Amino acid sequence: MLLNTYIPAPQLRPFIKSFLVIESSDDLVNRILPGTSMAIAFRYKGQVNYLKDDAYDHLPVSTITGLRKSVRLINYQKDSANIIVVFKEAGASAFFREPLNELFEESISLDNLIPRQEILDIEDRLATAFDTPQRIAIVEAFLSSKLKAQETDKLVQTAVEKIYNTAGIIRMKELADILYISKDAFEKRFRKTVGASPKLFSSVVRMNAAIHHHKPIHTMLDIALDAGYYDQAHFNKAFKLFTGQTPLDFFKSPPSW
Repeated sequence: MLLNTYIPAPQLRPFIKSFLVIESSDDLVNRILPGTSMAIAFRYKGQVNYLKDDAYDHLPVSTITGLRKSVRLINYQKDSANIIVVFKEAGASAFFREPLNELFEESISLDNLIPRQEILDIEDRLATAFDTPQRIAIVEAFLSSKLKAQETDKLVQTAVEKIYNTAGIIRMKELADILYISKDAFEKRFRKTVGASPKLFSSVVRMNAAIHHHKPIHTMLDIALDAGYYDQAHFNKAFKLFTGQTPLDFFKSPPSW
């Protein structure tokens, strides 16, 4: 598998982290852990599938994926290629008016949010483009035409930063108080803009931090306590949902990306 990262044009940088171009010459399965970014995938060659319970589910040519709390197995078939738009937290809300929490744990065809003819047009153009820079330019022009806001919600962005700064270990009431907003109003605004409740978002940040900071000298109990769990049993259950594996098995062979 070849994976290359591209920085978006200046106009799109407040909302998009990067473009990932994934090309697979072989048939393979990759384990995709939950993250804090929504994404759009444009497939311009081959076939990509969602693997669940040993069954393949074909993903649409243009797919938008919401935030998740559980692992996904993605099958890249031989000679497949995709461009992935990785949004910044709250960045997707600058392009879509729909409440983004409705996409939680979902991967759906992009034509549910954008007219089908527009999607067919960009799919055709991507399939016939000469090279990656031309494909990136096509996607950037498309996204620029859909931009509905000039900046993200500052309150929500501040909340995201505070959640990251605490590695996801912060109470929602405390966070709402810091932002001078009621807890209910804050949670509703966060869900609609980010795509998950602040509590679920924090749990994803917390587990990713635990995985990222893992070192062989650490015991699983140390990792669990540092991540804010009361005991190892609760941590192991959450870890299995998040990765699809036990901590011991996961750290033997973590995902390639």
